[in-house]
Amino acid sequence: MILGSLLVLFKSCMTLQQRILHANENEQTHTMNKKLIATTVCAAAATSSIFAGPASEKSCCPSAPAGFDAARRPISNPTLFDLALPRTGVHAIYMHHKLPSQLSLANGGGSIPVGGDVNAYAIQFEYALNDRLSIVATKDGYVDFNPDNNLSKSGGFADLAAGVKYAFILDPVEQLAVSGTLTIELPTGDGEVFQGNGKGGANLSVAALKLSNDWQFAGALGAYIPFDNDAESTTGFASAHVGYNITERLYGLAEVNWYGVLSEGAGNAAFNNQAGGIVPAAVSFEGGDLFNLGAANGSDNGNIVTAAVGVRYKLSDNADLGLAYELPLTDEDENLMDSRITLDLVLTF
Repeated sequence: MILGSLLVLFKSCMTLQQRILHANENEQTHTMNKKLIATTVCAAAATSSIFAGPASEKSCCPSAPAGFDAARRPISNPTLFDLALPRTGVHAIYMHHKLPSQLSLANGGGSIPVGGDVNAYAIQFEYALNDRLSIVATKDGYVDFNPDNNLSKSGGFADLAAGVKYAFILDPVEQLAVSGTLTIELPTGDGEVFQGNGKGGANLSVAALKLSNDWQFAGALGAYIPFDNDAESTTGFASAHVGYNITERLYGLAEVNWYGVLSEGAGNAAFNNQAGGIVPAAVSFEGGDLFNLGAANGSDNGNIVTAAVGVRYKLSDNADLGLAYELPLTDEDENLMDSRITLDLVLTF
């Protein structure tokens, strides 16, 4: 860019000097003075261009990214809550999920001690076919299940889910996007970690995104519809996100998630390696975002609400590191979460 500017200035100088030379051929002394003045002016202009740099670098502060470049992905509820934007990327996730010390039993059966934790490792993928349509892989990975009491320590793979995302509204000027996602979940996981039951199902969701200066607002609403209503429960979710750019790289966020039982299962899911398979018939709640127990009494405590706070740090233009701490706002004995720490890395291409 600097070389181009110098060439333009050089050509302008030559033209100016030629015009001065031909202005008055009989006045040699005045011509020499004018040539000197013209050359000095051009040299000063060239020097100014070099030290000023490109036009985009003249401002003391960088301008806000255009369109959706500043959008940051939510952290909590990662298998269901995503940005409304179709884009190509990889999302690596680690979750350290503490189990409650006590779990409530159905039909007034009191509670039993459990405790321990769950560690989950997953990688999500998305490939944008164009600005509005992308292919998404939202659920996979490995689950390390480590209860302290009454349930068995085990490890296994999670179910697989993949599908498509389409942006119905995509307005870079207003920085507003609304999209719909359909994924199909396959029962490919292991029963030892409360996966692989039933015949799979469909996840339907709608997500919205709005950017405003340094603020970001996002939300999603959806439902999981099983293909076997006895083995799995029909569930819904709603998630909300607000974030603020503290600095050019550091971003603070807060999120709230709701999970609800729309229609409970029959309690006959075959998790035979966990307490002899009685868990779906015995508990009085559902599994939130990670598990679908098909609990026969899941409607007894059919609403789970969690809140998360966290930060994101931009490592580079296409790498974003996130960390969030999450707690249940409803009774922790009536769901599978005591607390959760989520660490993720978002890579976009």
